[in-house]
Amino acid sequence: MNRYSKTKFLTAFIALMTVFACQQTERKEKMKTYEITTNAIFPKGQKGPSELFTGNAHNFGFELDSVFTTAAGNVYFEPGARSNWHSHPAGQILIITDGVGYHQIEGQLIETIKKGDVVQCPPNVRHWHGASAEVGLQQIYIVPNTEKGIVNWQEAVTDAQYQPAK
Repeated sequence: MNRYSKTKFLTAFIALMTVFACQQTERKEKMKTYEITTNAIFPKGQKGPSELFTGNAHNFGFELDSVFTTAAGNVYFEPGARSNWHSHPAGQILIITDGVGYHQIEGQLIETIKKGDVVQCPPNVRHWHGASAEVGLQQIYIVPNTEKGIVNWQEAVTDAQYQPAK
């Protein structure tokens, strides 16, 4: 390869790498935007009462099912919002459909949860869940065997309890 060919090759290589780097920067910027917002699957629903939630959480419940005795719905937690401590007589399944948040079973470490995660809350075990401080969280909840009861609400998760999740 002569000197002219090497120069041409290097120029083309640098131009290609510059284009690649610009595409990666654009991709990262798009990902940052995605991380800050969430995409709704279901309507926002009714705002949850302040006696049960810290911050703004909205519930869109699906019709109760009498054949499978299951309650299900979607909850959207705005950034920083969380549920009170609570338990479910027959347990609960959470399917995280968007965003980033936290889940904690009493006595265990706080878990970070994100889109695609499935969380199983055992029967009669105290827990809470909600959004991260910066990003909202959307989840589908499934409560089986509603003949055993649906939820037993308890006290609010304090800022000190939530703080380690930040």
